[in-house]
Amino acid sequence: MGSICEGWINRHLTRRPLPQYAGRGVVEKPEQARAMGALLLGKPVSDRIRTEVGSEIARLAPHAAYPPGLAVILVGNDPASAVYVRNKQRACEKVGIRSVSRLLPSDTDEQTLLGCIEEFNDDSRIHGILVQLPLPSPEHEATAIESIAPLKDVDGFHPLNVAKLFEGQPYLVPSTPAGILELLALHQVPIANSRVVIIGASNIVGKPMALCMLHHNAVVTICHKYTRDLAAISREADILVTAVGKQKLVTADMVKPGAVVIDVGITLVEGRAVGDVDFEPVAEKASLLTPVPGGVGPLTIALLLANTLKAYKTILGLA
Repeated sequence: MGSICEGWINRHLTRRPLPQYAGRGVVEKPEQARAMGALLLGKPVSDRIRTEVGSEIARLAPHAAYPPGLAVILVGNDPASAVYVRNKQRACEKVGIRSVSRLLPSDTDEQTLLGCIEEFNDDSRIHGILVQLPLPSPEHEATAIESIAPLKDVDGFHPLNVAKLFEGQPYLVPSTPAGILELLALHQVPIANSRVVIIGASNIVGKPMALCMLHHNAVVTICHKYTRDLAAISREADILVTAVGKQKLVTADMVKPGAVVIDVGITLVEGRAVGDVDFEPVAEKASLLTPVPGGVGPLTIALLLANTLKAYKTILGLA
């Protein structure tokens, strides 16, 4: 499958340079953006990826009997998960991916859930499967993920795909870390030889992000709730990634001047989404900073679409 590259995995799609976006207008050069403390906005990159995915699906249409298919399984009625699933459906429709949703009650037993997954595993018109996490019964999560056919595991969470990422030969990279790589690549942020500190050791963001950075030859430190003197460690970071979900976890005194700060955390405060970073004070010190909302978030679904397209091409042997 090749080693991790900067940018998302499908090599057939062309790259076009993006302008850099700052708080005070548009910045045309990356070095100028870094000097101003620019924002890393996800939407322009997301829009570009979605356009490329849609164009590639249109190109492949004459060579395949049916379009890519993505199945999403939602267990329970968590409002945030339901909104996310609807957003995925709309995004699929816009680029030409057939979206199928299976809604199961919160008291669904493990065998019923596994039966649903197996049905999609056997469906030749489905090329990507994801189970919306978290599940109402967390003890079912590992078994559910392991039951997804690895070739259709568009979240990149199956143990086989995790192992391939570990050895530097990834098939599908989890969409949030892949989106962060996309932002950094398109803003020409060097990763090799950089000190990268990741706050949060989840299987969804922190751990795969660390592996991606290691394969880009960064010096990587992962911090978690047992880390002592977090501020001293975070101040060493050239690139600081935080994915915890705790408001104002990262304050200005924890950031090295000129660092690139990627905020993946989301917390709802009085109905408003905020990140882990104390935004305005940190913006005065960081060279590049992702806002919440509007930073990494828009890229997550875009990279999911890209993963679905890659799975489709791999399963059908399309070039």
